[in-house]
Amino acid sequence: MTSRCLTPSRLLPGGVLAFSALLLLSAGCTSSSTEGPSAEKAEAAEPTKPFKLGDLIEPFDPPSLEEVDATANWQDRPVRDGLKVMRELLAEQGKPEITADEALKLRNDSPETNARMRAALGQLAPEDGSGVNYNASVTRHVGGDLKSTNPLSASSVTEFEYQSLTNSGILSFDKNFEWFATIETVKSWQTSEDKMVDKFVLRDDVFWSDGTPVTAHDYEFSFQATMTEAVVVPAVRSGVDELKWVKAYDDHTLVIFHKESLPTNTENMQISLIPKHVYEKTIPDDPTLARSKEHSRLEDDPVVSGPYKLVKRTRGQEFVLERREDYYMHDGEQVRDKPYFKTVRVNQIDDFNTALLALKSGDIDQMELRPEQWVTQTNGDDFYQRNTKVYDTEWVEFHFIWNVESTFFEDKNVRWAMTYAMDYEELLETICYGLYEQSRGNYHPDAWMFPKDGPEPVKQDLEKAQQLLAEAGWEDTDGDGILDKEINGRRRPFEFTLTTYTTETGIKTATLMKECLDLLGIVCNVKPTEFTVMQEKSRNHEFEAMMAGWGTGTDPFTNQNIFGTGEGRNYGNYSSERVDELFDQGKREFDSEKRAKIYADIHMQLWEDQPYTWLFYRSSFYGFNKKLRGYNFSPRGPFGYSPGFGSVWSPEATP
Repeated sequence: MTSRCLTPSRLLPGGVLAFSALLLLSAGCTSSSTEGPSAEKAEAAEPTKPFKLGDLIEPFDPPSLEEVDATANWQDRPVRDGLKVMRELLAEQGKPEITADEALKLRNDSPETNARMRAALGQLAPEDGSGVNYNASVTRHVGGDLKSTNPLSASSVTEFEYQSLTNSGILSFDKNFEWFATIETVKSWQTSEDKMVDKFVLRDDVFWSDGTPVTAHDYEFSFQATMTEAVVVPAVRSGVDELKWVKAYDDHTLVIFHKESLPTNTENMQISLIPKHVYEKTIPDDPTLARSKEHSRLEDDPVVSGPYKLVKRTRGQEFVLERREDYYMHDGEQVRDKPYFKTVRVNQIDDFNTALLALKSGDIDQMELRPEQWVTQTNGDDFYQRNTKVYDTEWVEFHFIWNVESTFFEDKNVRWAMTYAMDYEELLETICYGLYEQSRGNYHPDAWMFPKDGPEPVKQDLEKAQQLLAEAGWEDTDGDGILDKEINGRRRPFEFTLTTYTTETGIKTATLMKECLDLLGIVCNVKPTEFTVMQEKSRNHEFEAMMAGWGTGTDPFTNQNIFGTGEGRNYGNYSSERVDELFDQGKREFDSEKRAKIYADIHMQLWEDQPYTWLFYRSSFYGFNKKLRGYNFSPRGPFGYSPGFGSVWSPEATP
């Protein structure tokens, strides 16, 4: 799960991270860790049969490149620079009403002021780099540890943040989820007319940090390693396992074959890249990627292909990255944009009150703010002396997950009773300080797939909840004030545990639910739980109810991994034949209007079945040091798209 928990989560070039459906475990305020194998789980995984690279790939004999070219009827696809795309999008919005210097003198006290500040401070650095402090350093904040530097082992937001800065890839997308091949690594991208084959011609001036060229063979090997059973990497395998074959015809010609002609094929081509010349020697002896002496060494001295390299790592505290001069320079010429910061320091501070103190003192330069921090702790001189704050819409929703295989929540009437029991006014106005909007299901109202006649927000209705519970057989038969029901020949009280994370918002929300259920004669035991334990219990379905959240993927098909029968992130064991059929239709439909209708139908079916009690949509609330500029927002926040962090810069003269 995560500050973002995922379907596929993979890395993109230029400081961009691709989350395909993010699961958040830090209500309303921050990112936790993404779903994926923990280092401990990876170490515990023992190969059950002899190691064979790519043994999860179905046999296929790819045709020659000449045969592919002769039959493909290639269609050109865009190869773009993420920063230039952002410049074009900002140009369409027009010139900001105020300058950045004027914005930094304001205090963000209204939506109108926020819009003006956000536009001014989102302006990008001059294209020629004039006025940029290229010697600047920046200190970012994360709430979890960097457990692994290996791209295949990434399983948390912190790890994907690290990968976005240190590795490269072939695909990216802008804030509107429009895909393109990244100009930093790709010369051309073509798709066959039947959409069964994609061809990339790679640049010849991209190098690993040990001086070895990055080639198409690295992508082919990375695909094969990802699709090896003994290599336990479900977080990066999801989506990639939909590919039929990845073939390097030479150093620069990469061809990807698909199993089917699907509108989702582009997203599936996000291959987490590792250097073949390094790992082809080490993975056969240690497919866990964690046990061998060489893999331990590579953890602290990784070979990378992106704009930054690791120079320091203190586990549980911080990691430090330095700009790679050989990333943007080649044979004495600049071949790519020079990264704006010389040093990127990433500090892990689990406690967000401590993190806010660090932001105010200048020890960190950026953090996501909790609602109580935004409203009550960032309005004074102690905050605005060094910092400012802005917010924007983000497609993130929080909810209670009901384990439908639990005795308590297998009945839809009970799940609806839970939804009617919640005091949403108290939740939104008091716990969330009036900053969040009540959720109306899994898709955000601003999203293209949200139903045109979507559900209305639920209001607390204890009488309706009591009626539904009675219809499900839950009544107080012994007069002790607690609902009970005869199950398998014995009477059982309605008492369950609601697991939540240890943040203030999470504990308060779960406690409010407990208080609401007390009025109905239901005992709800609130259990604040550390993230790693919560992550493991969710994967193993070892819970009755849990608070969590999902962000958005680039395409709604990624929700199949959350709500599809037997899927990997279907933690509550929900199952619906109709939803399964609709997801199958949605990933095969190319017509945008028809696709929107399919996913809207999924939304409405999920709403009817209530596998979750949807609580609120959480927007992006961030604090930034005044020395920073160029941060812009998307439905995935300020960093989960291209250029993301790659557009943030610091001027030569700062306040």
